[in-house]
Amino acid sequence: MDDLPYAHALGARPVEGDPTLLMLPFGDGVVGRPGFLHGGAIGGFLEVASIVALRHALAIESDARIKPINLTVDFMRGGRDKPTFARGIVTRLGTRVANVDATAWQDDPARPIAAARMNYLIVRA
Repeated sequence: MDDLPYAHALGARPVEGDPTLLMLPFGDGVVGRPGFLHGGAIGGFLEVASIVALRHALAIESDARIKPINLTVDFMRGGRDKPTFARGIVTRLGTRVANVDATAWQDDPARPIAAARMNYLIVRA
């Protein structure tokens, strides 16, 4: 994740012991209206989680590059002033295209604050 500048700007980091689970601390850099996460920060955090999941799935092919095709985010509830977690799950890994779902939550994974679907082009060397 060190080579993802936006993850660094958000303050996102992996949860120890689980390379595909990320944590976003609440702070000044991710505030929207007072006491709530900014929607753009949530969307960016979901994109980072999807990239981490896809890179994890492509670990054997370390020279493969990924390029986003599209991103759709569904906001379900406001993100409050507490840590937020996200995980991406690769739902399809083809030879040229990958589909990834990502979910963000705060207290309970069964009550997400947002979910995203992303498609990526895989460029293999």
